[in-house]
Amino acid sequence: QVQLVESGGGLVQPGGSLRLSCATSGRILDYYTIGWFRQAPGKEREGVSCIRIRNSDGGTNYGDSLKGRVTISRDNSKNTVYLQMNSLKPEDTAVYYCAATKRPVYGCPVYNSAYDYWGQGTQVTVSS
Repeated sequence: QVQLVESGGGLVQPGGSLRLSCATSGRILDYYTIGWFRQAPGKEREGVSCIRIRNSDGGTNYGDSLKGRVTISRDNSKNTVYLQMNSLKPEDTAVYYCAATKRPVYGCPVYNSAYDYWGQGTQVTVSS
């Protein structure tokens, strides 16, 4: 059974930083790509970032919403993907989800339909 467990969310002041973690069940190398998404109240879920896992190039991609303020990385030994977020703004407040697929996909997608497995999400609140 595939499980993705997010952690690291919380309350942070504007301009602050957070590092989110996505722990995968089983071997991380079983997944083709892993992505991060977010959904704010009343808005659609949007792609934040993606990292290619099975492909050795470890390619990444970033959505427009946090580009330049976020870095995705992985630690194969811990079966975990990280999302480092900096210079956070109140509009970054959302539930952040980790998603994964075992299907080969073109590039490193940041759209919902590319992913088959989803975590429960972790709340990020940016407020003073």
